Amino acid sequence: MIKAGYILLLCFSVQIAVAQNQQFVYDNKVYQPNIKTVQCYNAQKEQSIPVITLKSNEQLIFSFDDLNGGSKNYWYTVEHCTSDWKSSRLSILDYLESLSEDRITDYKYSFGTLQKYTHYRLSLPNNQIKPKISGNYLLKVYEEGNQQKPVISQRFYVVEQIVNIGIDVVASTQVSLRFNHQKVNFTIFHKTPIQNPYTDLKAVVMQNGNPQTAILNTKPQFIKPGSLVYNELNSNDFPAGNEFRKFDIRSLRFKAENVQDIIRDTAVNVILFQDVNTNKAKYSNQIDENGSFFIRNQDGRDNGTESDYANVAFTLNAVPPTPDGDAYVVGRFNDYQLSEVSKLHFDSSRKRFYTNIKLKQGLYDYKYIWLNKETNKIDQTIFEGSFFETGNTYQVFAYYKKPGSRWEELIGYGDINTLKR
Repeated sequence: MIKAGYILLLCFSVQIAVAQNQQFVYDNKVYQPNIKTVQCYNAQKEQSIPVITLKSNEQLIFSFDDLNGGSKNYWYTVEHCTSDWKSSRLSILDYLESLSEDRITDYKYSFGTLQKYTHYRLSLPNNQIKPKISGNYLLKVYEEGNQQKPVISQRFYVVEQIVNIGIDVVASTQVSLRFNHQKVNFTIFHKTPIQNPYTDLKAVVMQNGNPQTAILNTKPQFIKPGSLVYNELNSNDFPAGNEFRKFDIRSLRFKAENVQDIIRDTAVNVILFQDVNTNKAKYSNQIDENGSFFIRNQDGRDNGTESDYANVAFTLNAVPPTPDGDAYVVGRFNDYQLSEVSKLHFDSSRKRFYTNIKLKQGLYDYKYIWLNKETNKIDQTIFEGSFFETGNTYQVFAYYKKPGSRWEELIGYGDINTLKR
């Protein structure tokens, strides 16, 4: 009996040690279940792609909530990365002007909410942490100054606008895809010579800021004096998808858009109206925010600290499209991550998927996707449909590695909205 108890204690100690010695991954990720509502965007526009211009006055706003409450010593640093999100293996002296790490000191406690939490906030660059070269960066947040205790990792971009990028979205040149895909053509305009664009230059195209949609371009179709043209017939074709579904929980006293019921007890429970499979439906022209979410509160004054949390129940009236796979509900609110939290469970007796996610008061865009386990491919349209008319935003990032240089610079960034508002 003593031996069995010793083995259990040993296993428990090993689990704790593993939990405390995690490694950061080079992706947007939350490592602790008590951390919610991670936001990162350019301060000039809420929920914009986290891109700032090098040596400018632009800043990133980064924030999150700790549902355990109290105050903790959260530290942060940033690391320079390659265009495909791996470590650049540079010394901190190569890419930071000042300190290598700092503590997050701006925090406030929630007020008047059923769910108690502490709201942390950070602006970058600041006097302590300031990037001095362009490129991809990973923001790392960790406990007690120990990077073996990760809390959040967040991607962001620092651009030095050396080139300009012209972007055009057209119908697919492939006849079978013409009514459900959008093709992105773009041109990189440069004043300084690029010696070998085939080896030194890369361009990444994304739809709605979703890393899962990223397409890498390494070879321009045409090289002209002062410009590189990327318009190959069968490249940069994106499923257009459908407008995002959405719901409004700015108030937890009144039922707003797509909210069927609100139940207040020891916690707040929100039941959304049942969603249907729109794969075969016609395109519906409704205004969305291309996957973004906005923390808003009509029941109090301060969005950051007076917005409560609710357990939001999602239901999708559909059956599994393939024998082996999983359905997920995704959007900017969870960085499109396929995790246990975002996975839906299938009720075979009712022929529907469901899940419950704790979310902060606000406006949310979301959609349902399917991961086919046999092919390990994500289908963004199987529950939503795909229509050329859908409004999307597209982002193009241009990376350049100078001959003899040890890192890739982000020398250009451009975006376009297919709907002019």
